[in-house]
Amino acid sequence: MTPILSSTLLLTLLLSVGLFFFIRASTKDRTQTLHLVSAQPEASLMAQLQQYLRSRSYTVSEVDAEKNSVTFEGFIRPSLFLAVFLSMLATVGILCLILVWSLLFPNWTAAFSILILLAPTAGIFYWKKAGRKERVSLKLEANQLEANTGGLISPQSLLTVTAHRDELIQLQRSLNLKPAE
Repeated sequence: MTPILSSTLLLTLLLSVGLFFFIRASTKDRTQTLHLVSAQPEASLMAQLQQYLRSRSYTVSEVDAEKNSVTFEGFIRPSLFLAVFLSMLATVGILCLILVWSLLFPNWTAAFSILILLAPTAGIFYWKKAGRKERVSLKLEANQLEANTGGLISPQSLLTVTAHRDELIQLQRSLNLKPAE
């Protein structure tokens, strides 16, 4: 075995491990909690939040009037593009591994070629794990904050949201909410 082939094999194996963890991380739960501020009063903000979440196919699953909190649930569909993309990445990774192994062990090339059948399992793994119910928890409270102009106090709504990271980003953009300081 030449030093070039052995180092290429080592690098290919390391890239394969990285690809494996990348595929596994594609289904990781990324739930976060954010404190957001809005200049709107509580009632109108809650109405906008409900309308926004209903438009995103969430339904009310729990209401706690004492804590002024609402929990929504919705099914998040997996992305067909990402399933195909992960399968293509797995195909390229396995082909690279087969190429290096066939250079090292030419008599075993046909046996290694069977590994290409494993490539679609990356997309199947993602598809089965990524489709799940997501929860969005909202807790709304009135908050008196000093405005930047002359120390005046203006009423603002403080919203605590627990949801998937991507949903939080979209919520902030759609309703023009700012992070609490």
